[in-house]
Amino acid sequence: MPTSDTTIVANDMREIAAALGGRTAQLEDATILLTGGAGFLGYYLINFFTHANATILKKKCRVICLDNFIRGVPPWLAAFEQSGAIRTVKADITKFDPAALGEIGYIIHAASIASPMYYRQYPIETMDANVIGLRILLDYAAAKMKSPRPLKSFLFFSSSEIYGDPLPDFIPTKEDFRGLVSCTGPRACYDESKRYGETLCVNFHQIHGVPVKIARPFNNYGPGLSIDDRRVIPDFCKNVLSGQNIVMLSDGSPTRTFCYIADAIAGYLLALLSSHNGEPFNIGIETPEISMRDMALTLLSTAERELGIGGLQLITGTSDDKNYLVDNPDRRCPSIEKARRLLGFNPTVSLEEGLRRALLWYSARIETGQ
Repeated sequence: MPTSDTTIVANDMREIAAALGGRTAQLEDATILLTGGAGFLGYYLINFFTHANATILKKKCRVICLDNFIRGVPPWLAAFEQSGAIRTVKADITKFDPAALGEIGYIIHAASIASPMYYRQYPIETMDANVIGLRILLDYAAAKMKSPRPLKSFLFFSSSEIYGDPLPDFIPTKEDFRGLVSCTGPRACYDESKRYGETLCVNFHQIHGVPVKIARPFNNYGPGLSIDDRRVIPDFCKNVLSGQNIVMLSDGSPTRTFCYIADAIAGYLLALLSSHNGEPFNIGIETPEISMRDMALTLLSTAERELGIGGLQLITGTSDDKNYLVDNPDRRCPSIEKARRLLGFNPTVSLEEGLRRALLWYSARIETGQ
């Protein structure tokens, strides 16, 4: 019998807790503000904080999920709120005063649309969340640094997209690569606002002592990422689980490394709970750097082995969106030496295992109509 979606997530929570070790205890009796908590990263972060409260922390942490719900309220979030595990606040972070929430110990700013298909539909909203929303949170954090109970830590989610399309000599890409990014192209609303957001963070640390860290995610995937998100892995999973051939809207040659969500969340929390303020960290996995074509073929073989879904093929199509591949980098592969050395970050989930978990999670959700 296929593993249930809840079992997969529960096992992932234990893996994250093991990766953090005793550092989870820093969250005891703390209030955590998570912006953009209704999204992909929010799903696993909220699951982990709930897991920590139930199994690790002697004094529970409190989680406030702030979101404008521009893409709706996911059922899983409503379930967490109904259980009392979290508090949700519907608000536009660009017009909100965090002080209204009371005492906050940790801020995780994940409020931004990360799917290219969607942030190009909402470019101004995407920029505002990454710049105006971030500035509001940093101003609040700076004021708190002068109070009797200063902010403990602040994590800003940037993006590997700040590197643009690196030259071959800069792959694997280290944090000191300055990037080759268009400021006017169809992805610029996301890429450039993340770059400016990083500049804000560094200067607020240097001038006001805000304990901010910067995470640069590299192609995270797995449970919690909506099958309708329009990123490559959920798109391919949707094809397969619908009994359809995988339709690839490129020649399949661009390469990526894909980091399973449990590994990535461990990296983000290691950064949040570290003392390395004002620093950017690549959070991803270094191998395998695989072409889109080979990743799709790996997914097909995994679906046949794990779910008995066979007879499907990989076919090539074209997108109706003329900007679909504009400024899309040919290669994306991080160096995680810095995160490994300073944070103890050590991703362990292979691509095959991660795809297996993702497929089983999506399959279980489809079967139960979620």
